Amino acid sequence: MADLIYQKIINALKKEIDAGKFPDMKLPDERSLAENYDVSRSSIKRALANMSEQGIIFKKRGSGTFINPLYLRQDSYFNYSGSNLGITDSFNTNGQKPGVKVLSFDVIRPDEELRDNLFLKKGEFVYAFKRLRLLDDVAFMIETGYIPIKLAPELSEQIASDSIFNYVESELGKEVNKTYLTISAKPSDEEGQKLLNLKANEPIGLMEGIFFLNDGTPFEFSTMKLHYKYFKYDSFVDLDK
Repeated sequence: MADLIYQKIINALKKEIDAGKFPDMKLPDERSLAENYDVSRSSIKRALANMSEQGIIFKKRGSGTFINPLYLRQDSYFNYSGSNLGITDSFNTNGQKPGVKVLSFDVIRPDEELRDNLFLKKGEFVYAFKRLRLLDDVAFMIETGYIPIKLAPELSEQIASDSIFNYVESELGKEVNKTYLTISAKPSDEEGQKLLNLKANEPIGLMEGIFFLNDGTPFEFSTMKLHYKYFKYDSFVDLDK
């Protein structure tokens, strides 16, 4: 529950920042924020620490907490952050309505490579699903995922039509909070051209990797094909840590 509270604070502050509520680029002090959101100061501290790690704000000793001006000019679409690495919470929709269309949902026996990726034994099965990610009913991503049945035995096509990682957090009491991703680009294939409305000479963005639960268990192996227009990222590096 504490994680949900601090994440809600982050989302609310981001909306206020994007709306220009802080023209002097300075946030109120922690006590004022706690009173404003009717939460504890520890929740405010955690939210601000997380936003600082993302490069959204920075603290200037003796002066207060300020908004990073480069954050206001960022135009990336993905920002994996917080405790939940799901696309639903990490994608910058810019006011567009997100949606998910499940193209397939099956139970399969994984091959040796997939077993190795998910640390599975022979005889263990996985959910295999393909989903189309939408913004205002326009497709921008094809997502193919594999999740061990033993980790989410009640997973269904209905759940897959929404946020699986939010389901894991709210119903299973776990978090998907680590990932190892390979990011690349390649010429669009027939699937990308058909589902993402790409031309034969247009590229496709590719993300492939393993997502881990907070206890270190590999939870999902996923491949995501993105329309090149949405393949934008910003990076914040903090060498103090």
